[in-house]
Amino acid sequence: MNQNKWWQKATVYQIYPRSFQDSNGDGVGDIPGIIQRLPYLKELGVQVIWLSPIYQSPNDDNGYDISDYRKILPEFGTMADVDEMITIAHELGLKIMMDLVVNHTSDEHQWFQQSRQSRNNPYRDYYIWRDPVDGHEPNNWLSDFGGSAWAFDEKTKQYYLHLFSKKQPDLNWENPALREAIYETMAWWLNKGIDGFRMDVINLISKQTGLPNDPNVNADNHGSSMTFVANGPKVHQNLQEMNAKVLSRNDIITVGETPGVTTSDAIKYAGFDSHELQMIFQFEHTEIDNSREGLGKWSDERFNLVDLKRILSKWQTELDGKAWNSLYWNNHDRPRVVSRFGDDSEAYRVVSAKML
Repeated sequence: MNQNKWWQKATVYQIYPRSFQDSNGDGVGDIPGIIQRLPYLKELGVQVIWLSPIYQSPNDDNGYDISDYRKILPEFGTMADVDEMITIAHELGLKIMMDLVVNHTSDEHQWFQQSRQSRNNPYRDYYIWRDPVDGHEPNNWLSDFGGSAWAFDEKTKQYYLHLFSKKQPDLNWENPALREAIYETMAWWLNKGIDGFRMDVINLISKQTGLPNDPNVNADNHGSSMTFVANGPKVHQNLQEMNAKVLSRNDIITVGETPGVTTSDAIKYAGFDSHELQMIFQFEHTEIDNSREGLGKWSDERFNLVDLKRILSKWQTELDGKAWNSLYWNNHDRPRVVSRFGDDSEAYRVVSAKML
């Protein structure tokens, strides 16, 4: 059983760089701005800083559409700034966790630019391409961003899969060359001195064999096929390979974002003997006040405290002795918890935030 690991006691603070600290007055937060605030974060009691993506990106999805994993978006600064940030953080006893987005890339990534050139391009199989079926999309999967999860490419007369934006084509994890390219990039960042990865929608990387239709598409209020696609047939095999080739060779923190998981799924991903990840993010408690009428997380429904306690207790007891829980209220995808579970009025905002 894993015990007494440094990450088990760590407080992690997420930074969304664009709105965190602008150091040069251009209206955009940046890496030099983060560097300025490192001593303050240390004073707050933070041990690990999780950075939302700072890579080269056309910003169709706030940086989660990456066009180059080894370059920095110029708005945020330079690679030299990143090196300085890592150095100063380590001098202060802080660690840096990068956001790893490898379910998809930007359609402006060189891999996809090559992939869409022709059906026999060496990079074609880095992505998921399919012929039309009866003149339309290969299956009925829906994108989490609305509409079909397939986009037609006129040049090669095939569809490519995108579970999110049309500008975020899904990578084909069945391709060993693609997997090796990802592992090499992860090792490249670890060699620069970062201390771990938060892995974006990592449980979506293995698609259902044969890409069958989603049986839930016609259900009421069904807006995405993510739940159907999640936890696919080779996801654990893929993560065990990633662990063997990269993660286990470094003393790092790893957290997987895993929508649609149960406690038994969590033990498979982050169990003490799973040889995959150290922790996961699950969303059951953060979705307790979702609207049933189409507004989803933007609803103004109030939660039932007993239900919240039941969910939190379930995750604690069912993972006890088997896997390590990640405890959190907020991230970049959720409305502010003080407005949902607390009271953001002038009278109670501070006290309810501190209570939470």
